[in-house]
Amino acid sequence: MVATERRAKSTRNGSQSKSPELLSRERREVRKLGTLLEISRLLADTSNLKTAFAATLETLGRHHGLLRSFVMLLDSESEKIRIEASYGLNQDSAHHVTYRVGEGVIGRVVQSGKPVVVPQTSREPLLLNRLRSHEEHTTRKEVSFICVPIAIGGKAVGVLGADRVYKEERDFDRTSKFLGVVAAMMAQALKVRQRIEADKKRLLDENIHLKQELRERYDFGHIVGNSNPMRLVYEQVTQVARTNTTVLLRGESGTGKELIAHAIHYNSLRAAKPFVKISCAALPTTLIESELLGYEKGAFTGAQTRKKGRFELADGGTLFLDEIGDLDLTTQVKLLRVLQEREFERLGGVDPIKVNVRLIVATNKELEEAIKRSQFREDLYYRLNVFTIFMPPLRERKPDILLLAEHFVEKFEREHGKSIKRISTPAIDMLTSYHWPGNVRELENVIERAVLICDSSVIHGHHLPPSLQTAETSDTVTRLSLASAMENYERDLIQDALKTSRGNRAKAAKLLDSTERIIGYKVKKYGIRCERFRS
Repeated sequence: MVATERRAKSTRNGSQSKSPELLSRERREVRKLGTLLEISRLLADTSNLKTAFAATLETLGRHHGLLRSFVMLLDSESEKIRIEASYGLNQDSAHHVTYRVGEGVIGRVVQSGKPVVVPQTSREPLLLNRLRSHEEHTTRKEVSFICVPIAIGGKAVGVLGADRVYKEERDFDRTSKFLGVVAAMMAQALKVRQRIEADKKRLLDENIHLKQELRERYDFGHIVGNSNPMRLVYEQVTQVARTNTTVLLRGESGTGKELIAHAIHYNSLRAAKPFVKISCAALPTTLIESELLGYEKGAFTGAQTRKKGRFELADGGTLFLDEIGDLDLTTQVKLLRVLQEREFERLGGVDPIKVNVRLIVATNKELEEAIKRSQFREDLYYRLNVFTIFMPPLRERKPDILLLAEHFVEKFEREHGKSIKRISTPAIDMLTSYHWPGNVRELENVIERAVLICDSSVIHGHHLPPSLQTAETSDTVTRLSLASAMENYERDLIQDALKTSRGNRAKAAKLLDSTERIIGYKVKKYGIRCERFRS
């Protein structure tokens, strides 16, 4: 305790021993540090730098006796220096004041990137004080002007200027350095804002680019198939796309219902708005409602924050509900209400939320049978069954199989770095004779497998899966013995060689390292018609 009293007494004695000038200087330094701390907090909000700069200037004026101060920034497009924020100036008139780079003191500071101090403005002929000429009230006191650059990457992008009452003994170097620190903090805030704006622009450009890619990807011209059943689908999509009508897509699994849903959206008036999709079969019954409608914080255990549902996310755009036939009856009731009222409440919420959503639904189930079994609401069915498009199974699109197969070959050879020139004739025959229970999705998987295991530039029959080679489930080919399988393989090779040589037996024999006589014998044995390859 005695030691503490001694230290306190020593501190008091030390303070008393300091000169008034030294004490005043220390207080000024402490005030400057406090000001810099306050300014750093103001400039932390880069979302509205204009307001932050104005608050900074007001802080400088309040704590350091500035008569007037301003921030002027260089407009890169017009190459003029314009007011961004000010303190003690008439806002309406100052807003119109501009300088060119190199013009007056302000222009020279931007040009050189070095601070300028004018101790007495009345004695400086180069000072183009347009800001003061627009003031409503002018002071009669002699004024000093300090102007420091706001620089990013060594290049001035603006200035911080301030007027102070002239005092002959004033230390302008200290004032200039202090304002230089404030200007550096402003420059850092500007740099952060530029980065944020650059990131926003990049994300916006990417978003526009991706939307354009999606629009092109799901354009009718990129949907493969020209068979009669698919032409009917195209016609129906064209009819309904530019309306707000609810669309029901029906068909077996793997027929491309999602692709058609995308095509409808990206060819509609809502193409610039969100396309949101959800599979009703992929989510548990306990989660599907919260995914569709969203929930409020605390609505149930684990709901830590508010979450928007798919209906809200799709507002203004399109919501695609895949496998609608798997919705439970409770959720069907709530979906029906949303369709009727165009509004809903989040789980745990009481405020109604209005949405403007175009609905496209898809199912591979027989909804009429589900209604009879009381598994699907009849009133919801009639709400959804406004414009129905039936997606034909692949077995009814035989002319499209080769087109689709070649499309998938091009796709997967790029993805897997292969070089596949074509599909052999026997392999094509196998593809067209198969009944495709998995439709287009199964064909896509078959071609990807074939591309992966193909060790040449041609996909042959033996590159296709056993289900296509034996077709046990399709009843298209009977079970083969080893000898029969070998004969089929030999026939495939000969047909492929004849196709390459355009039916020329001698060239085909050379390709197979055989003789024309042997090839002629095999052609006769297998009943191969060489003329079919000559066109």
